[in-house]
Amino acid sequence: MANLNRRRMMLGAASLAGGATLATTIGGRASADALPSNAVGTVDGAGVNSMFPAVTVQPSDARYGQLVLGNNQRWQAQPDSVRLVSTASQALQVVQEAVSNGKRITVRGGGHCYEDFVSNSDVKIILDMSRMSEIYWDPAMMAYAVESGALLLDVYEKLFKVWGVTIPAGYCYSVGVGGHIAGGGYGLLGRRNGLTVDYLYAVEVVTVDATGTAKLVVATRDPNDPNRELWWAHTGGGGGSFGVVTRYWFRSPTSTPPTSATDPTTLLPAPPAQVLLSTVVLPWSSLTQADFTTLVRNYTAWYAANSAPNSPYTALGSYLILNSSASGAVTILAQVDATVSGAQQLLSSFLSAVTAGVAATPSPIPAPRTLPWLRATRMLGTSSPVLTNPTLRGDHKSAYYAAQIPDAQIATLYKYLTLSSYSNPNANVVLQPYGGQIGAAASGDTAMPHRSAILILLMQAFWTDAVDDPTHVGWVRAFYSELYGATGGVPVPNGVTDGCYINYPDSDLNDPGYNTSRVPWYTLYWKDNYPRLQLAKAAWDPTNVFHHTQSIRLPS
Repeated sequence: MANLNRRRMMLGAASLAGGATLATTIGGRASADALPSNAVGTVDGAGVNSMFPAVTVQPSDARYGQLVLGNNQRWQAQPDSVRLVSTASQALQVVQEAVSNGKRITVRGGGHCYEDFVSNSDVKIILDMSRMSEIYWDPAMMAYAVESGALLLDVYEKLFKVWGVTIPAGYCYSVGVGGHIAGGGYGLLGRRNGLTVDYLYAVEVVTVDATGTAKLVVATRDPNDPNRELWWAHTGGGGGSFGVVTRYWFRSPTSTPPTSATDPTTLLPAPPAQVLLSTVVLPWSSLTQADFTTLVRNYTAWYAANSAPNSPYTALGSYLILNSSASGAVTILAQVDATVSGAQQLLSSFLSAVTAGVAATPSPIPAPRTLPWLRATRMLGTSSPVLTNPTLRGDHKSAYYAAQIPDAQIATLYKYLTLSSYSNPNANVVLQPYGGQIGAAASGDTAMPHRSAILILLMQAFWTDAVDDPTHVGWVRAFYSELYGATGGVPVPNGVTDGCYINYPDSDLNDPGYNTSRVPWYTLYWKDNYPRLQLAKAAWDPTNVFHHTQSIRLPS
């Protein structure tokens, strides 16, 4: 197995087809199609510079091999065709064709799905949204429009460079917004600004009604919107359950139309002008089990004590990257809003608290560096050859924590990260920031219910060769099963653990061989919000056109 660049893994990469007639205009952008007769609430919004007729790619086409693959090479499909579209009307037409011909359709945006929800043997049509990637101010909606094929780095670049604003989205630059937003995306600014879905004003979705008719529907958070439950379902309900998202619109939940009409720059949060970045690398060669235990205990205790919405530490987000011992080191990566009063002291206090009592000597590293926010965001998100490797294979599992990690679980972390029988420098557990403003909302305000969480754990392994699948998947499964052995092999909501994150999907949660807790997979993802999501499913996808292993089920 190839070493996928250990140093960069330690420092930065722990994560993680239409018409051509100009017809009408919305939000200052020309439409590529006339409004279809079954559209509801809006018109198409494709930009002149990016529009093209819908493209069909079949197995005989040289492009086919590229377009059937996502980022995780474990999952490969052989559909009858891949369809690339540039407008919502084209997406609607592809969905209608699939339904009329009884062909299963799935949707790809950025291609980062951890499971086979897009790519599996049953899929006949993959709808590729990657060329629907426009980002613009829409005065008709008085909100920022982001098409569902846009990638996070493109969103950050456009929103910030043109308007000086952002959304508090994820770390990896190449994640597509289509699934990221629908699953309740979060990132390093989450403690400061909340979740992406806290700023979601509206969503445009191709749905299919009980008669098999595809419709283009816009749903907003406005209290009197008859489609509001469709909006709510996209605030953490996950992708692939209700329809095909073609556009999102964002604006602050506290904004009003007069404000947004006169000054769009007030409509979303401004990111920090500058951030302080710090990286502390602790070599495994000097890290004893006692050090490891103290480090994880300190880190999680710090988040337990500093995650109130009004805490001054909402200006700080961090990752504790617990790489396997084969990688050579574990890493603490911290980012602080450098514009807040006492930013350097906030960072120093955090690092002192987390490393207190740890005898291991950090590797020589630069002093904390002050960088413009966008430059830091680009650097962190793009610095990993692991995540851009075209042969990448991976397995992933997650857990929310509402309290610090118990010592018994820390012992299990240490055991599996130092196993002599498993040597993979690209395997790790990452403890990621939650709390702060994320916890300011109630669990039912959005479909994403984990508002009391202080941390989210991501367990993962990366490798490159199919022959090694059993070894690496087996390590992840055994690790996770033992870590949560006291609660049936999964992190049940119990005041310490708080379930799982739908954007890190894990089909093992459905399997009673791995989940013996009797807590169903959908409760781990959505807790008490699941029945409401089922009602939305019944209203907007009553024949279950859009489904996968962990899609919302119709009410029984």
